[in-house]
Amino acid sequence: MPLTRTFFGLALSVLLLAGCNNSGGGGGYDEGNDDAAEGAEADGTTGAAGASRDVLARVSAAFESADSGGDALTYADAVPEGATIDVRVTADDDGGTDFTVRVAGLEPDRDYGSHVHTQPCGPDPADSGPHYQDRADPVQPSTDPRFANPENEVWLDFTTDSAGSARSGAEVDWRPREGEANSVVIHEHHTHTGPDDSGTAGARLACVNVPL
Repeated sequence: MPLTRTFFGLALSVLLLAGCNNSGGGGGYDEGNDDAAEGAEADGTTGAAGASRDVLARVSAAFESADSGGDALTYADAVPEGATIDVRVTADDDGGTDFTVRVAGLEPDRDYGSHVHTQPCGPDPADSGPHYQDRADPVQPSTDPRFANPENEVWLDFTTDSAGSARSGAEVDWRPREGEANSVVIHEHHTHTGPDDSGTAGARLACVNVPL
């Protein structure tokens, strides 16, 4: 009889312990929830804190030759044909705009410049026009740091990793005027900030249409 009671007591303790471990309580880290939240934000449905966001543009494309007529064009070997780009533009609740660029298949371990431009891409690198500016410089091309700066323009410089991939983001406190920002251009090097060359980043290597 004492042995039976001892066995019953042990069995009951095991059942209670299992129930505590599966109750769903506690605040442990859940990597799956993190992935789901990132996916929702990428779709433009919610922000990091659950606030709604409007997707202004989402473009995913592979770069093609300059004369292909495609939405993503390359003008230089530093952005090979077949390399990919993903651009996401979302509107903040406070009237600002968030820009995110992801690239893959570029030259590894290299600096690139990148900016939002006013015109669509074309077979000539110059077809994309000047940088989009919230407060437009009356002198174009603009190299005056009062206008050519990351608060008045959208700068998305990045450095690729050993696999040729990179991610870049920028936040501004304004919205692009409808129809006046139409592309993202990848440049030869990171953007200069000097008094006479602010905003310049060398040759235009590639362009993707992102109409806003």
